[in-house]
Amino acid sequence: MTQTAQTHAFTPDQEGPLKDIKVVDMSRLVAGNMLSVFLADFGADVIKVERPEKGDDLRHWREGGQAVYWKVYGRNKRSLALDIKSEDGLTQLKKLIKCSHVLIENFVPGGLEKMGLSPNVLHALNPALVIARVSGWGQTGPYSHKPGFGTLVEAMSGYAYLNGFPDKPPALPPLAMADMIAGMYGAAGVLTALRSAEKTGVGQIVDLSLFEPIFSLISSEAAKFQATGTPTLRSGNQSAHTAPRNVYVCKDGKHIAMSGSMQSMAMRIFDTIGMPELKTDPRFENNDVRVQNKDLLDEIIQSFVSQRDQNDNLALFEKAGVTAGPVYSVADLIDHPYVTGREAIVHVPDADMGSVPMHNIIPRLSASPGLFRRPAPTLGEHTADILAELEHIQLAPESP
Repeated sequence: MTQTAQTHAFTPDQEGPLKDIKVVDMSRLVAGNMLSVFLADFGADVIKVERPEKGDDLRHWREGGQAVYWKVYGRNKRSLALDIKSEDGLTQLKKLIKCSHVLIENFVPGGLEKMGLSPNVLHALNPALVIARVSGWGQTGPYSHKPGFGTLVEAMSGYAYLNGFPDKPPALPPLAMADMIAGMYGAAGVLTALRSAEKTGVGQIVDLSLFEPIFSLISSEAAKFQATGTPTLRSGNQSAHTAPRNVYVCKDGKHIAMSGSMQSMAMRIFDTIGMPELKTDPRFENNDVRVQNKDLLDEIIQSFVSQRDQNDNLALFEKAGVTAGPVYSVADLIDHPYVTGREAIVHVPDADMGSVPMHNIIPRLSASPGLFRRPAPTLGEHTADILAELEHIQLAPESP
């Protein structure tokens, strides 16, 4: 692989728009790290409180011997190795919480309470604190006591039932989708709660389940079920709502994706494949009948696409203004002109790998963009510095 993208240097002294926000991240694995990396990318001082002997479990998800997930989602954070089961460690944690704005945790509901850190205790310590509580099923309800990994949520939410082909079993996503979506929702929730705390001086709990965010992506299915009385069946790469919409194999074995979700686009596709008569064919003249006859329509388009290599198909459809695009793997994307021109992937320095490609900071803010300030920390890398910063913090004596 030839790397054409320039390596971006880290700029630890630059400040982002969230520079005044201090975040205590006690979470592990994906959802909490997705939440906190968003805040860190825009300048928040995110302090990962980690177990001294092991650290965040995300450090141990390895590919090719490298902690690639930690390198990407641990960026812009600081690491504090702290034994919070010890009296001194808990005292230091309380000091940190007292001078922070946000606490993120993903224990099974009740975990904070068992540590003596219930929301009431935390808000007595820091009235404006925003507490983001990430769990599989939420802090309330009949499943609140259950542990919940994303896999279980992706299955129960209805997502897996919709995903895949009709002659195959339901398909789970090949990534931590539920966690990632929850993390993005969580960042929005935390920023909203911080805005409220700025106005009122009163913090609150952000109750973030993994289930509800991913369900929100398909929540129209509930209304559809009420209207039709039947759940949507798996349809592979087709759509239950528009046609044509599918992935088609080219002469060279590569694939393109195509969508004719607007009437004008479907008509344009018919012209481009040299079959304008389909525009007045009663089986294809409008979207409703095209959906009913989508298998036959896909056979017609597939026959056309299979006569040309991927590049030739793409050139033809692009010239005609047809919404078709290539199916790529990440190997195709690393040096792709769009990706390099947009800097959708950036390369940052790394002590182990030389440099690491990862997603750029999103979204892009024109006046106060996010920054690459520091690489993902080694376990406990900032412990001494953070503890020194806490020396002036005083805790009120606890009631007997």
